[in-house]
Formats: sequence, structure tokens, C-alpha cells
Amino acid sequence: MYAEIGCLGSCHRLFSGIASPDVVCQTAMVSACTRCGDIDFAKKLFDEMPERDPIAWNAMISGYTQRGKPRDALELFHLMQLEGVRVNEVSMVSVLSACSHLGALDQGRWAHAYIERNRLKITLTLGTALIDMYAKCGDTRKAMDVFWGMKERNVYTWSSAMNGLAMNGVGDECLKLFSLMKEDGIVPNEVTFVSVLRACSVAGLVSEGIKHFEDMKLVYGIEPQLEHYGCMVDLYGRAGRLTEALDFINKMPVEPHAAAWGALLNACKIHKNMEIGELASMKIVEIEAKNHGAYVQLSNIYAENRNWDSVSYVREMMKSRGVRKLPGCSVLEVDGGVHEFFAGDHRTHPMSKEIKVMLDEISRRLKLAGYVANTEPVLFDIEDEEKEDTLSLHSEKIAIAFGLIRLNEAVPIRIVKNLRVCWDCHQYTKMISRAFNREIIVRDRNRFHHFKDGECSCRDYW
Repeated sequence: MYAEIGCLGSCHRLFSGIASPDVVCQTAMVSACTRCGDIDFAKKLFDEMPERDPIAWNAMISGYTQRGKPRDALELFHLMQLEGVRVNEVSMVSVLSACSHLGALDQGRWAHAYIERNRLKITLTLGTALIDMYAKCGDTRKAMDVFWGMKERNVYTWSSAMNGLAMNGVGDECLKLFSLMKEDGIVPNEVTFVSVLRACSVAGLVSEGIKHFEDMKLVYGIEPQLEHYGCMVDLYGRAGRLTEALDFINKMPVEPHAAAWGALLNACKIHKNMEIGELASMKIVEIEAKNHGAYVQLSNIYAENRNWDSVSYVREMMKSRGVRKLPGCSVLEVDGGVHEFFAGDHRTHPMSKEIKVMLDEISRRLKLAGYVANTEPVLFDIEDEEKEDTLSLHSEKIAIAFGLIRLNEAVPIRIVKNLRVCWDCHQYTKMISRAFNREIIVRDRNRFHHFKDGECSCRDYW
């Protein structure tokens, strides 16, 4: 009870008053600590438990996953196996969620094979977790294989499959699935409509998107939430209808959130509308003063318009407010191991020399193919050659170089990035996919990018 309302102190007092807590009490305290964010104390308590049943292991693994520590969750799961503890559905749902967070497709496949080997029943919950894992790792084909192979499907299963298609840029397929869902007698919920609206945005179907948004309330009695409004702003913005997007925000019956203004700001950057972009950025900063993305996006808009005084002003504002740009980080899975690369730094990696050689080879090939680095958004008071060096060390470029070295040519290079892919990296990756004849899949903060033969699934809008 105390954990549900965030009263960890009360949980500690209650627990310390128990003379000889049994495994049930200890497991409950582990769950309480993870729920309230004290993951370190939860692990300490877990390690000190004289005996641990499957429920205790599941509580700790789930806690790691929910608190954004997927690697720790997977490591603990492997230890659970080594100790011969019986794995059940709850364990596997947490493991699949951890794989989803990391974009670790190989480990996700292994988890799926483990489920089949141990003949765990594919329940609605487990099946939905498998669909979500494959979709978030960029393998929509396998996600749909799991979906169609399920004997029973509910609204959450359908919604998970639709969301996977939408986030991977397959909007038309998502909308087809929505039609099949209704034909199957499944009534959509608010989660379903988030996927539907995203799909309309990806497919450029503005009129259809507007109709679905209206049907939510008129036909299904679902009151639109902030996420639905954000999808509509993205729908208008992607189509270049920025004035309508702004008008939609101003007419929202609820206070617009940062994500809605963020969708508008992103559209302004793509369509080069500095005036509305300034407004959107300032609105985001009013709501979230430490939102580094808003400052960076506005700075980039100014840079592209060569408005250097405004670029300086934004950066001084960031400095005075203590706002720092989050360092770019890209994760790549090779042979079941997860490799992490940070922007500007590949020297600490054991294969740093090989990575540098590959980066030089990529640069050589792309320049022959006509690639010119887009240096405008980079700091303007350094030389062009330095700007190119800065861009060449963006985290996904380092990860791609490593992938080209280590992964078989037939295997797609799959990368998960914590930030939005910049314009230069997007062009760079498109050209690599053609120059090296490789499929590259990047999951950034906003969506998936499937690069192949010099093209991207996002159609250069992200």
C-alpha cells in the first residue's frame, strides 16, 4: 500500500519492525523499493535473502526493467538460470521487455527459443510481449508471424501489432490491420487509436487521420488524451500544414504538453519555418525549462537560416539555465553482446584502431559518391574541417563502423540511439546503405529508420 503512493520511508519502518521476515515479506520489500526507485537497496536486500523463490527473482528482474536497467535485468535472468530456478511467464515478460529496451534482437530471439524449448504457453500477455519485442527491435515480419500464430488475440495484442507497424513506418499495413481488427469484432481502445493516428501520419493520410480522431469520441466514446493530440499535431506538421497544426494546438480543450509543441517544432525544422518554430520552442521551455532538445532544435533552425546571433543567444540561454545537451549514445548488438558508443569517443573500445580505419574507409567511399557533410548546425566559430571531424564522431556513425567490421554482410546492422538522428547522420547512413550494400536499421528517440539501397523508410521526415 505504502509503495503504491511512494511512501518508501513507511515501507522501511514497517519492514524493520518485523523480527524475522520470511521470503514473502522480503520479496514484498524488494518490490516496494524498485517501485519507489531505490533499486540499489532492493538489490542489497535481494542479495542478502537466505532463500529466493521464483517470485523474488521475478520481482528484482522486473524492477530492473521498469527502472530502465535492461542490462542488469538480463544479467540477473542468466544468473537465475545458472542457479536452476524455475522460469515462468512473468520472468519471460520482463526479459522480453529488457530486450525491447535495448533493441537486442539476438537476445530476444534466444528468449523466444527458450520459451518454445521449455514449452511455456503463449498466453495473451506473453504473446503480446513477444510482438512488442520483435517490433521494437525492428523485425516487423517476425512480430506479425507471432501475431498470426496466436490462437487468441485481444485488443492489446492487436494494438501492439499495429503500434509495431506504425513505429516502423509501415502505416498502410497498420491501417489494414485496424480494419481486420474491427471485422474480427474487437472494439478499439485509446491505445489502438494512438497507433492508428501515427499510421495516418506516417502514410500522409491527413483526411483519414482527422476522421479517425473524430470517430474516437463520436463512435467509440473515447475522450482523446494528450498523446492523441500530439499525434494530430504531427499529422498536420508532417504534411506541411503548420498553421493548421498551430491552430489545432491553440484549440485543444486541455493544456498542450511539451510533446505536442515538440511535434510542431520538429515540423518547423523540416519545413524551415523559423517563426512558428521559435514560438513552439519557447512554449516547450515554459513547460520544461530543462528540455535540452527544444534549445538544440531552435539553435539548429537558426543555424540553417545563418542567424548566428540567435544561435549564440540560445546557447548562452542554455548555459545560464544550466541546460546541457544529452550526449549521444548508440547501442549495437553483436554475437549476443551489447556494445555502447558515445558521441566523440571510440578510443576506449577494444577495437578502436579498427573502428578508426573503417571510419576513414567510409569517408573515402562516401566522398567519391558525392557526400558532403552538412556542417551548418555545428558550432559556427570553428573551421569547416573541424566541423566535419565533429560530425564524423556522432555515436551512430561509430556504431555503424563497428557493425560493418563485425557483422556478416547478410545481417542488418541494428542500432538503438537515445537522441533523434540528425540530418547529416541520416544522409550519411542512407549513402552507406548504398555504398556498402547493407541494410541498416536505426531506432532513435522518435521512430525507426530502415535504410536500404540509399533510401529510408521515413521518407526523409522524422
